[in-house]
Amino acid sequence: MSQVLDFVQQPIFAFAASALLLIVSVFLVVSLWRAGKLRAEREAARVHASEARAQLHAVMDTSIEGVVMVDADGGVLATTKVASDILNFTHTSESGQWRIAGTYIDESMSPLDLQEIFRAQAQGGGPQVVGVPGRRGDQDVRWLRLEPTVIENEYRNSTVVAVRDAAGGSLRGFLGGGDEAQFRKAVDSAPLGVALIDLEWKLLHANRVFADLIGEAQSVLRGTPFAALSHPSDVHKEEDFLRQLYEGDIGRFTCEKRLVRSDGNVVWTVLDVALMRHSGGAPDAYVVHVRDTTEARMRSELMEHRAMHDPLTGLANRNRMVDLLEAEFRAAGDDAVLGLLVCDLDGFKGLNDRYGHVAGDAVLVHVAGVLRRACGDQGIVSRVGGDEFIIVMPKPEGIEDMQKIAAAIHEGLRAPMVIKRKHVTIRASIGVAMATPAIISEGPSSLIAAADTAMYRAKSRGSGRTETFEPDMRRDTDMSASLARDVRHLIDRGELTVFYQPVVGLSDRTVVGFEALVRWKHPEHGLLLPGDFLPLLGDRELSVQLGLAVVDQVADFLSQVPHEDAWVSINVGADQLGDSQFADKLLSAISRHGMRPHHVVVELTEASLVNPNTRIRHELTELRNAGVPILLDDFGTGVSPLSYLRDLPVSGLKLDMSFTAGIPEDPAGARVSRALGALARELGLTTIAEGIETESQAEYLYSCGWDFGQGWLFGVPETPKVALNAVKEYSSAPIAPRPEEQAHKDS
Repeated sequence: MSQVLDFVQQPIFAFAASALLLIVSVFLVVSLWRAGKLRAEREAARVHASEARAQLHAVMDTSIEGVVMVDADGGVLATTKVASDILNFTHTSESGQWRIAGTYIDESMSPLDLQEIFRAQAQGGGPQVVGVPGRRGDQDVRWLRLEPTVIENEYRNSTVVAVRDAAGGSLRGFLGGGDEAQFRKAVDSAPLGVALIDLEWKLLHANRVFADLIGEAQSVLRGTPFAALSHPSDVHKEEDFLRQLYEGDIGRFTCEKRLVRSDGNVVWTVLDVALMRHSGGAPDAYVVHVRDTTEARMRSELMEHRAMHDPLTGLANRNRMVDLLEAEFRAAGDDAVLGLLVCDLDGFKGLNDRYGHVAGDAVLVHVAGVLRRACGDQGIVSRVGGDEFIIVMPKPEGIEDMQKIAAAIHEGLRAPMVIKRKHVTIRASIGVAMATPAIISEGPSSLIAAADTAMYRAKSRGSGRTETFEPDMRRDTDMSASLARDVRHLIDRGELTVFYQPVVGLSDRTVVGFEALVRWKHPEHGLLLPGDFLPLLGDRELSVQLGLAVVDQVADFLSQVPHEDAWVSINVGADQLGDSQFADKLLSAISRHGMRPHHVVVELTEASLVNPNTRIRHELTELRNAGVPILLDDFGTGVSPLSYLRDLPVSGLKLDMSFTAGIPEDPAGARVSRALGALARELGLTTIAEGIETESQAEYLYSCGWDFGQGWLFGVPETPKVALNAVKEYSSAPIAPRPEEQAHKDS
């Protein structure tokens, strides 16, 4: 039985052992599988957590919002870049932790501990407003609103704090970034220069128009101090305005400023500047509109220059000269050391009329250059009239300095100019005056009047002279003013008188006629010569009246001459001709006095004719057709005598006394007088030589073919009574044929 039992038990124990071994094996396999699975799950969780952390950091770094994640103690676990920039957080790579740095304040400007605020918010505290001070003091504060959200889990709580502009704007706009793409698009499409400039006055951004204005690329301009673009003289021009704008005293400002392009050229601009502020009121950046005003500025300067300068010569004009003179008087006061030169060209009107206005302009430009060189940097030259120039000398060492400049002017004018292939010498009369205490008390006009007076004294004594003002010259000025007032009444008052100088035949020395020479018997100033008052007549009407008054006296004189063919010549200027008024009244006077036309001879001064127009030629022709002879006076002194002889109805000519003087000893004068005499004879003209003072002159001129003579050798101008008594013999020698004889010759 026991053996049976042993036989039965042995398989049972073996089976049990096998089953147990199988169970253990299965358990081991399951355990290993579960362990492997757990390890795989843990590795996957680790990878996932790493990826999540990486994604979180990427989101935090690129987020445009301000977000801070803090732990229960207020320590910073993570933060977006925008939030760390505005809150001045720093990250320590060694510890891998964020550190809260910077200064924070509340609305009462009390200091705040930001970590304490975060700790309070992690424990359920509400939103908090904090201020981040800027770099410019208490007024430069950026106010932020911190809004917490607590995240609870089974391990530990964390808090996410949103950082926003306290006024409700976006943090990016708060930081000055805004929508950069939209901003640049708006700025770059503007039709004028626009620049965004930081509070340090450096360029943050400039649009294409501004970059083109400066001549640089937009990228190059970024970060450039605006002062580096400014003209050296205008670097600090806007500083005061910027300070006032920053402090809120003004809302915007405009100023004119010169900028320097990259090529060195200067451009004029107008800056319109406004200050952008954060919503909390803190200054952010300047917006500058830049307008190129170079062309407008040039036009303005040109207009200003034209208003103060003579367009022909470029010299200062009268307005500029008066301004300078007044400024010098104000600056110097009673102790002014100031000089003035007045320069007036001699005979310019005649030269301008003979050669034309283009040539006259060339002369003025030439004279302006002479004056500039003569005074150098000692004086300021201005052209104040047609041919009148004034030099203001602010601080001459004395009258000698001014006289040296006057001498330099005369020397500079000595070289002749070539005008229409002719050499013409320009001369000037110069008046010099210094500012004396008496003149200073009367003002700048008194100094000008003093120099003018000296200049007229120089002109009266001959051309090319300089005179220095002296107080007694004022008496002459007063006399001229008195004569100017009285000249209009000299005919009414019977103060006009006529003197007569005889004209004789050179062959037999008998008197053939007279030249009438006017004089003024002034009740205060005595007997005045024509040069003293004829220039004061002023208008043609008065000149015609004076000429007719002379004819009335000539008629009375001729009635007493014991020869029916005696004639008297009267001087007529071109200013009396042109509208037939003189011719009509002269012929009426001849008829009224019962004279024959050839008894009155009209003498025309060649210098006054210049380029006689059609009306003058018509009036002269009208006189000659009526039987009034026409003499061309001062023959040879003008520039176109041959054209006068061809175009004007002249019956004879008078040789100017400048040719008579010096002959026959002067070979040149002798040849000229002989040639002119031959020309006159060839044209069939009566010839009269003026200025004969010696027998040798009379004999030589007669041998050259001159018919008649006039001069001190034969008699000086005398009153009618003396002239009649002085004449011993008369001969019949009319200047022109009588009308009936002329008609016979013409037929």
